[in-house]
Amino acid sequence: MALRRIVKEPDEILRKKCRPVESFDDKLCVLLDDMKETMRDAEGVGLAAPQVGILKRVAVVEVGDFYLEMVNPEIVEREGEQIGIEGCLSVENYNCNVARPAKLKLKAFDRFGKQFEIEVEGYIARACCHEIDHLDGILFTDRFYSEYKPEGEDDED
Repeated sequence: MALRRIVKEPDEILRKKCRPVESFDDKLCVLLDDMKETMRDAEGVGLAAPQVGILKRVAVVEVGDFYLEMVNPEIVEREGEQIGIEGCLSVENYNCNVARPAKLKLKAFDRFGKQFEIEVEGYIARACCHEIDHLDGILFTDRFYSEYKPEGEDDED
């Protein structure tokens, strides 16, 4: 496994739509392993392939004890709404509130080409949406809902 360089905005690769994975081979396994290590090293909860300069529909999410690898993911059902703070390893020093579904049903493939469906909710659903957006060239800032202000900060000086 190796750490990969995380691409930062305004790099144009972050705005490109990724190609589906067609070969479930050793290169894909290496990419997934490297992405997991890179995400953990950067203390993120998700990472998509374009964030490491690869235009493939591949993403990883890790929230607490939950870890998910998604190859060619699709959202097949959305339910409810949640509004919460997001940041991104590719967008430095900025956070904002974003509206996302409260629950999702996802369809994807694992690293070996086996298709699966999974239902996720809460913060995991948020992270999955965020990473799948990356695969379509969408950043969380495009889904801006409202400014984020840390507690204790106000507009008065």
